[in-house]
Amino acid sequence: MNNEKFDTVQFLHQNFKYPFPTLKNPNADKLQEITDHQWIDKEYLNIYDSNPELRTKYKKTKTAHIAAYFFPRASAERFSPICKLMLWAFYNDDLYEQSEPADLEYVRIQSVAILNGEIGAIESAIPLGKMLASLRQELLQFIPQESILRLSRMVDTYFSGLKSELHYKKQERFPTITECINLREKSVCLYPFMQLTELETGVILPPEVYDHPVIQRLQTLICRMITHFNEIQSLRKDEATGCIYYNLVKVIQNECEMTLKEACHESLRMHNEGLKEFVSLQTSLPDFGIWHNDVVNWVDDMSMILSGWKNISADLDRYTGTAFPSAVELQKRLSEI
Repeated sequence: MNNEKFDTVQFLHQNFKYPFPTLKNPNADKLQEITDHQWIDKEYLNIYDSNPELRTKYKKTKTAHIAAYFFPRASAERFSPICKLMLWAFYNDDLYEQSEPADLEYVRIQSVAILNGEIGAIESAIPLGKMLASLRQELLQFIPQESILRLSRMVDTYFSGLKSELHYKKQERFPTITECINLREKSVCLYPFMQLTELETGVILPPEVYDHPVIQRLQTLICRMITHFNEIQSLRKDEATGCIYYNLVKVIQNECEMTLKEACHESLRMHNEGLKEFVSLQTSLPDFGIWHNDVVNWVDDMSMILSGWKNISADLDRYTGTAFPSAVELQKRLSEI
């Protein structure tokens, strides 16, 4: 099935369609310069200090440009911590997809504690601790501690998804389709970003808005739709890094005994069901009182994550070329730090 002649890239961009606008933050180039030359090459050089080729691969991922589609209206100052979170997400994902579950649990506990302000970067001794501590300080300039606690809970959720991925990978066993969707919804790492609408708008929404079941369902649907898109997009990367056991397309193939083409069509069908539900909820939101217009704007911003990700990802070498770290590179670096 791996050698089946089926153009997944063409399938993806011809069939995954969104009725939402695509906007891009005009500060993307400025923040990409900071990401490449201030963060990757200087402040966080210790992560890949002896591997300039790998640092170049991360630069080609264009993390600031990805973030620019998620938060198109944020000012440069407010956009900076979003871009730092995006770089952290890619670094963290790649570093620990080859780790042991016990090691990942330690990193999870330490990462959440740093974000919450319970410990400092030096106390934690995790490789990305300095980045998280800096992120916390930047966020505190714009949002309250309560908002950061909500962010850290979503980062914790993300780690629970990574832990489940490692479980199946270590056992070389496929989950069921339902299990895979549930874990990838978490590990795709969109929940943390959707908590940061306050950075862009400057409006601090009350907890009852974030906790509303409709708002939570909309976020779940975004995560799941991106998962369906991402699994087809990242097939080559996942095969190269040994991550096929939690790639949803591979899971569908395994459970339903389908060809790659059939599995992609099934994933598209599930994606389109989610899209239909999202649009239905978006156009019939409950009344949020004085916060209603702000909630409508937030949900509109959520929708643009989908159209934006499709737009930027078509040109990312991380998925279309070889600009992703190999399993050997990642395992070697993880053993060194």
